Amino acid sequence: MAERILLVEDDPRLAEMLSKYLSETSFRVDVAPHGAAALQRLSASPYDAIVLDLMLPDMDGLDICRQVRPKYDLPILMLTARGDAMDRIIGLEIGADDYLPKPFEPRELLARLRAVLRRRNRAFSTERPMSFGRLEIDRSARAILIDGKECEVTSYQFALLAALAEHAGRVLSREALLDLVKGEQLEAFDRSIDVHISRIRAVIEDNPRKPRRVITVRGAGYVFAKAQD
Repeated sequence: MAERILLVEDDPRLAEMLSKYLSETSFRVDVAPHGAAALQRLSASPYDAIVLDLMLPDMDGLDICRQVRPKYDLPILMLTARGDAMDRIIGLEIGADDYLPKPFEPRELLARLRAVLRRRNRAFSTERPMSFGRLEIDRSARAILIDGKECEVTSYQFALLAALAEHAGRVLSREALLDLVKGEQLEAFDRSIDVHISRIRAVIEDNPRKPRRVITVRGAGYVFAKAQD
């Protein structure tokens, strides 16, 4: 069955072009021209992912992301024509899984969309949960638990922590992590990964400012510590 995508875009020409392109590559695409329509569609029908424009006529895409993330477990790919790096950081911090600046090639959008869906759909059903003291990473349920209580993270953040845990004790560069999580080669200097690490630490560390589980190795990357003192 074709995966269903909600495209939230107020530019009718761009929305039509992207909808046609994605439909021709096996997706089912619904278009919402503004935020209110997007929220209404989400409440009425299930979707596999959202492609969300940052600048909309009725509300900011960041506001929509804030409303969507706590309610729906699906990847969010944000689009923006603004060049402000802070928008990107905020978007990632509040739950976006990836971020694509305009203008972009439709093929890049397709590649990134497939990547976030691949991360979401990666099967862990035959694998047992990984346990590290109070922390448990359940790959079959795609859940992170502390003392048995599920933590709220995005699908990207789950995949990132799982990749680190699967290579516990080994220093992984940002480039290696991006390759493991996205399944494709991206820029090693993409600092968005640091934002996700910060969010993961806020969820799993007793003191995120002094992390003991996900540790930065200056100039090299990150390492997941198997044991803690």
